[in-house]
Amino acid sequence: MALAISALLFLLFTTMSSALDMSILTSNDNRLNHDRSSWRSDDEVMSMYKWWLAKHGKAYNRLGEEAERFETFKNNWRFIDEHNSQNHTYKVGLTKFADLTNEEYRAMFLGTRSDAKRRLMKSKSPSERYAFKAGDKLPESVDWRAKGAVNPIKDQGSCGSCWAFSTVAAVEGINQIVTGELISLSEQELVDCDRTYNAGCNGGLMDYAFQFIINNGGLDTEKDYPYVGDDDKCDKDKMKTKAVSIDGFEDVLPYDEKALQKAVAHQPVSVAIEASGMALQFYQSVSRLIL
Repeated sequence: MALAISALLFLLFTTMSSALDMSILTSNDNRLNHDRSSWRSDDEVMSMYKWWLAKHGKAYNRLGEEAERFETFKNNWRFIDEHNSQNHTYKVGLTKFADLTNEEYRAMFLGTRSDAKRRLMKSKSPSERYAFKAGDKLPESVDWRAKGAVNPIKDQGSCGSCWAFSTVAAVEGINQIVTGELISLSEQELVDCDRTYNAGCNGGLMDYAFQFIINNGGLDTEKDYPYVGDDDKCDKDKMKTKAVSIDGFEDVLPYDEKALQKAVAHQPVSVAIEASGMALQFYQSVSRLIL
């Protein structure tokens, strides 16, 4: 039976939020230790490249592509070494994107869109529900994973569907909070069927997706409408049950960290992250915090 859930929160930062499996080699790995006064030899880089290819199951079909990707890999590793040798608050490493140029990475994985219709939609007033008020006591941190409201990490693949994953994760979270049941919902249904303003693997926005779920009477489960990571025709036969529905969503006050803190204390919040730079392409971990 579908459950109507009120007041689903929405917050947009800038560009992207995606659930990606980031298997990373770090500068602490023995294979990465070196004297940075002179950069690595081609033999060292090739040895790591072969190891990295095997680790990620990479294989190239086009003649000469492996050699071309080696040059990209080498340039990316040089960037990683240079970044980690400087006084940054975070580290980068050899993620599964290490054979991609930044232009390729952006084209393949960043899918949030901004357009005139989006700006028009944002002209409506954001919700005051989570505006910080004197006397509000907010927790320093909240981990919705520990509370059972977040599913295991999902991977969008090479489809620019980050907007669908961000939408679905927020709906899964509020549904678990209300019902106590964590259900994996269908990103693919949004990719295939939410086509009024969103564009499948070519990008979209979460608020359009929330509105689609409302108009559609809910969203199906991942089991009923599984993810394939590609654009496809909307399959009405797979839309067997509306497992979870919502009856609204709200924008958190922009540029207001206290409002965001208050909202996150209440439920998981859908966000988009500006992830187009090389630092996010190879992001590993925070090394120190500035408070």
